[in-house]
Amino acid sequence: MTPVNDIALALGVLAVALAWPVPALLARASWPARAPVLALALWQSIALAGGISMIGSLLLFGLQPFGDDLWSRIASAFGSILSGPLPPQASLLNTFALSAAVLLAVHLILNLALTSVRSRRQRHRHRELLGLLSSPLPDTPSTRVIDHPAPAAYCLPGARSITVLSEGMIELLTPEQLEAVIAHERAHLRQKHHLLLDAFRSWKRALPWFPIATRAQDAVALLVEMLADDQARRVSGDTVLAEAIELVDATGSAGAVLGAPKDSRTPAERRTALVSREARLLDPPAPISPAARAFVVVICAALVLVPPILVLTS
Repeated sequence: MTPVNDIALALGVLAVALAWPVPALLARASWPARAPVLALALWQSIALAGGISMIGSLLLFGLQPFGDDLWSRIASAFGSILSGPLPPQASLLNTFALSAAVLLAVHLILNLALTSVRSRRQRHRHRELLGLLSSPLPDTPSTRVIDHPAPAAYCLPGARSITVLSEGMIELLTPEQLEAVIAHERAHLRQKHHLLLDAFRSWKRALPWFPIATRAQDAVALLVEMLADDQARRVSGDTVLAEAIELVDATGSAGAVLGAPKDSRTPAERRTALVSREARLLDPPAPISPAARAFVVVICAALVLVPPILVLTS
């Protein structure tokens, strides 16, 4: 086996590991609730490294007969496609791998672009409807109130970001609890959580048959809620925010509260997420150790850097 094929095989093994066992273990781990920022960085690193490793593995194997280094192989392959012929040592398997690498890369990039465009359009339409069906909260024009009895709170990012509350939410909560909910939603807007959620939503749509994509999206969704909780608790305190979550949970309307208007999770999954957040606020877990933090940072850096370096230097 040539060195290039060795690297292609190594990247393929890494891609398989990052596609199933590693995300499955991370989804079941308890430490992400103790360090949501690091956990989100690790999820992003896994997704990025997994895609690069899979595409890189197929690309290196497919290009192997076309030259001595990556760029000369790409130029030779492009020339062969335009005018032919293929090198004598290029097999059907090489051609299949090269085609699969290109198709997979285009598929993932297009899904990311389409998900982003679709999300922006949905938010724009929703904002137009809110202009007709809601009224501004007194003294707070960036917060709109909809006349609905179910407690609901969510945010719409954009050039004119909006926080939305229902009449049911306002009636259910005390002013202090309502302030905590608003602080939570504004944290989503400040930290641009919708961009991260769009990326993982795109991964799920690109690979709908891939169970770990759903797990990753759910895990990331819970982590961004915890991050927003961490911002809101600085305004209201742990107990007030936990009480707000508990009151909403008790109404059975957890699906629309402190999250996006549309939620693909089952009611049981949504309630489990709320219970996890409430428990984290009432009994804050100890932060992970500095050594553990450093280890996660090193793993993230390695995942982001090593696969592309292997591909580009092969």
